[in-house]
This record gives sequence, structure tokens and C-alpha cells, in this order.
Amino acid sequence: MRFGIEFAPFMSTLDIAYYSRIAEELGFDNIWITDHYNNRNVYVALTHVALYTNKITIGAGVTNPYHINPAVIASSIATIDEISGGRTVLGIGAGDKTTLADLGIERKNVLSAMRESISIIRKLWAGKKIHHEGEVFEMPNAKLGFKVANILPIYLAAQGPEMTQLSAEIAEGVLINGSHPQDFVFAEKMLKKGSKKSQRCITPPNFDLAAYTVFSIDKNREKALDAAKIPVAYVVAGSIEKVLNRNNIDLEVSEKISQAMKKGDLKEAKSLITKDMLDLFAVIGDTEECIDKIEALINAGVTQIVVGTPIGPDIIKSIKTIGKKIIPLFDKEE
Repeated sequence: MRFGIEFAPFMSTLDIAYYSRIAEELGFDNIWITDHYNNRNVYVALTHVALYTNKITIGAGVTNPYHINPAVIASSIATIDEISGGRTVLGIGAGDKTTLADLGIERKNVLSAMRESISIIRKLWAGKKIHHEGEVFEMPNAKLGFKVANILPIYLAAQGPEMTQLSAEIAEGVLINGSHPQDFVFAEKMLKKGSKKSQRCITPPNFDLAAYTVFSIDKNREKALDAAKIPVAYVVAGSIEKVLNRNNIDLEVSEKISQAMKKGDLKEAKSLITKDMLDLFAVIGDTEECIDKIEALINAGVTQIVVGTPIGPDIIKSIKTIGKKIIPLFDKEE
């Protein structure tokens, strides 16, 4: 069982590096850094983390090929892997539709975009020259000018059934925004379909099924709940229609949340977040409540828990609580 932790670079890269070192010392396995144009740069943040840590795995969680070209992603991640001494993974997905819309970017042909991107990135890492003409990308003459030392694992971010299936076909892991066991029972079925198609083994340790949760731990449950509402609002606003329908979330309410977020009306966005939304996308509560939720996710097939934003009302206190009171329990089980 692995424990990852996510940091969003709305905070300084120095703060992220500091929190990452604490997480490493307390037994976390992965650091995931989010990638949005309006925050600090993900690759600069990862470089800072690489220099401040020694053994923990680090990765973009997640970047996308719509606002960063796949060849640039390949070069950037390979460079960070060099700096980190071979500790880097790549998390890639279709991107957050809300922030991409700010840039006038429309997510088109997302399945083809992911398949093409991962193919391009792997070929570049293998030292090949790319002559690619696909449905989404064209690269007439691309090649990295340096040798990539390691075979880097790729995690595909997925919500819908087709993307989840695709992860089993072409990636080493899948990152799913969710915290309800039913989502991962469903994901397991989709992964089996994908692996059957590709004839790939997806049992651990060959494949990592990661629950990318909104996580908020505190002795004061109301504080933990309040801290989780805005991160859950981002998840709901960015979710595809199939996910909203599957979880009985009203499309009109999702759009209202999205509009409130665009206007910067956080009070309105928080008022629209329901208990069901919090149950679906967040692990919230005191230590015992969080342990119960983690156990349920493990029983549903999850092999990595990603402790996502906000982590808790007090970040350092929450990291220490998870590292000292939760992670050791699951280490013993192994």
C-alpha cells in the first residue's frame, strides 16, 4: 500500500519543498504536484522538491498535452528525473476544462490526445526521432538531444470508463479523482476490459490504482469539512458529464459551481457543495474516520491513496497526523 501527497503550487515552491521533506521523513511514498497555468510552474516546483528530498518518488499530478506540447513534457520530466537521481514519474491527463477554457483551449478528442501523447513521449524517451501525423498532434521531425537514463512510469488521469480502460492499455497506473469505494469497484471493471484488450498484466505491482482524493483531516470535523469544500468544488466543476450522471450530480448545479468559481465567488461555490459531493470526492474527518475511509478504498482495490488538497485546515499538523497515526497502520498490514 502506497501513500502519495499532492501539493498545488498556489503556495510557494519553497513551502512545497519544505512540506515534501516532512512528508518524506514521515513515510509517504509519492509527491504529486498539480499543473495549472495560473499557479507556479509545475516543473520548477518539481525541481525544487527534487533538490530538497532524497528518496521519495516525485511527479506531475497531472500535466496535460493541450497547454504543454508532449515533446516539451517529455524533455521536462526526463530532466527532472536526472536532477532527482531517477525518482520521477509522469502523471498526464486531459486537463481541467475550467482553467483550459480561460486560455481559449478546448479539450478535443481526449482519448486520441492521450494515446498519441503517451506514444510520442515514450518514443522520445527511447531516443527515437518522431515523424508523427495523428488526429491531434503533428510532429514532422522531433528528437531529444540527450539520452534518457531510466524507463519512467506513466500514470494516466481518468474519470470516465473509456479513459480508465485506456490507462490499463498504455500506462503503469491510473489516477482517479474520487474517494467513494463504488468509483473504484467500477474502475476495476473498466481496467479489466482494458487489460484484456491489450493483454497486459495490471495486478500489483505491475499497475497502480490510485485514489486521488480531496483529503481533510482534523479533530474538529466542521473545520475539516469547511476546508474541503472549495477543492471539491473544483473537482465537481471539472468533472465530465458521465461522471456527474453516474454519481447523480445535477448538471445544472455543476454548471452553477463552475460559474461561481469563474467569478471568484467562493462563498457561492461552497454553498452549492452537498454532503453527497463531499462523500464522493473527499476523505474528511478525524483520524479514525479517515482510517475507516482508507480501509474501504483498499478493499475496493485501491493501491495508492493520494492525500490531496487541502490535506487539512493546518497543513503541517495534518501531514504529521497522517504520517504518524495512519501510514504506520497500513505498513504493519503489509
